[in-house]
Amino acid sequence: MRPTGRLHLGHYHGVLKNWVELQHEYQCLFFVADWHALTTHYDDPTGIPQATWDMVIDWLAAGVNPKEATLFIQSRVPEHAELHLLLSMITPLGWLERVPTYKDQQEKLKEKDLSTYGFLGYPLLQSADILVYRAGMVPVGEDQVAHVELTREVARRFNHLYGREPDFEEKAERAIKKMGKKNAKLFKNYRKAYQEKGDDEALAAARALLEAQQNIGVVDRDRLFGYLEGGGKVILPEPQPLLTKAARMPGLDGQKMSKSYGNTISLAAPPDEVEQQLRTMPTDPARVRRTDPGDPDKCPVWQFHLVYSDERIQTWVQEGCRSAGIGCLECKQPIIDAVLAELRPIQERAHEYEAQPEVVQNIINEGCEAAREVARETMQEVRHAMSLDY
Repeated sequence: MRPTGRLHLGHYHGVLKNWVELQHEYQCLFFVADWHALTTHYDDPTGIPQATWDMVIDWLAAGVNPKEATLFIQSRVPEHAELHLLLSMITPLGWLERVPTYKDQQEKLKEKDLSTYGFLGYPLLQSADILVYRAGMVPVGEDQVAHVELTREVARRFNHLYGREPDFEEKAERAIKKMGKKNAKLFKNYRKAYQEKGDDEALAAARALLEAQQNIGVVDRDRLFGYLEGGGKVILPEPQPLLTKAARMPGLDGQKMSKSYGNTISLAAPPDEVEQQLRTMPTDPARVRRTDPGDPDKCPVWQFHLVYSDERIQTWVQEGCRSAGIGCLECKQPIIDAVLAELRPIQERAHEYEAQPEVVQNIINEGCEAAREVARETMQEVRHAMSLDY
């Protein structure tokens, strides 16, 4: 996540709640993308350090657990930059120019000069962010799937160019024998079915078989993935997009909650400020007087009810609004209560971390070291493959 300062309810419902769930199911790495922030804020980076610490505190307060996941800062793991540089040597310009968000962001941010090498290359830096950890899954929304697909293409090209090693087939055959007779025979049958008939089910079954093997190490497993597909050794595995639940948190004006629209509720906002923001939210313009009937579908407050209210309250709103049986302030009260109840424990945890900045720094220091350890291993193999291990 790029460090843009304190987070709001849109971040919480759109990303953080997913992170909290994912950390219990997967080995997760969550990082502050401070180099990515420079692609659009290179002219004034002075706010990035404070925004970084504020954002990490919000992650922790929302329930991201450093004992379950690795939290770190991108620029503290220089292997990201090294891999980005090496991948830039093999990535065609056309691949970067066709990324959908490239021209889209240039249109949206016309006031900034984004005709820079860094901005063009930021999708490749994202690829390096993923590939340096040889990640299997990348949690994204549908709008980011194109970035993961680019990463897959880059990994495929890298493996094709550099995955050839001396005596590759002999080493692969030795690795197959380590699987045991039964599994070795299964693997060979699957490989034959895929390579001779293009059987994708056989490919999936062979991959699952390899994943389940306890008798072979990581290097042999990667080697067999490459042997299976008819290439060389898989040095950088191709990641898969993990589509997260799309929770569209409405803003105070009914649009998507976003700082650029000025319609956010900050996770750190004091209760009286939150209450004031919600009480002054616009409602159905047809309800000029208390006695005028309204239409919840035309009211931003109703979108909040869809996120926060149960079926009983939603029915009460629909009937009361359409019959003018309830006023707009009455309609808003359950939302006010629900948002304040949601923010209370988050803010309590945030205050605890704010009072102990050294604890937050230690969490990040440990996370950076853990991330670097993984990244170093990847880069040793990458340098070896590219004949750069002097």
